[in-house]
Amino acid sequence: MSYIYCTQKLAKEMGIKLSPSTRQQVGLGNWYANLLRVDRRKCVLFTHEQTLYSLFVANLKKPAIQRLDEIFVEALSDQLKQEKFSLNLIEEILEEYEGKIEYAKTESRSLLGSMNDFAHLIKAEVNFHKSLENVDPDILGKRLNRTPFSAINFEYPQTLFRSRIEQRLN
Repeated sequence: MSYIYCTQKLAKEMGIKLSPSTRQQVGLGNWYANLLRVDRRKCVLFTHEQTLYSLFVANLKKPAIQRLDEIFVEALSDQLKQEKFSLNLIEEILEEYEGKIEYAKTESRSLLGSMNDFAHLIKAEVNFHKSLENVDPDILGKRLNRTPFSAINFEYPQTLFRSRIEQRLN
């Protein structure tokens, strides 16, 4: 069972009550999720707990947000394809999450701080392009994951996530 640790704001939008986690970690690990409002649209930012690898999903309506596990799996699949992982590996990774996700309260203030930094980067990108519609989501995802962060010793989230996947295979 994997967890998506949701902020209270996101849990309220989803209409769920969050449980405390049991700190269980399976496969690639757990993720954090936060509801952002960017250019007056609801968006969700998912961030991997250990590597800060992030997925940004824009223009969500409430019914979609209530299917957060499906949105997450789809976003992860799309981004892994962009990162040129093999289709067999992507399917194997997605199997770990499909139908096996629980929602819990956030626990790491440091990780939430890093997510706030990501949110500022996203909003700066949108401001630069004048609108969320003008931002290429693939380029934005790559830019987020190729930004070094002090929380991970100035490593790149993309490099750490790739390394985590490779360790999992061995």
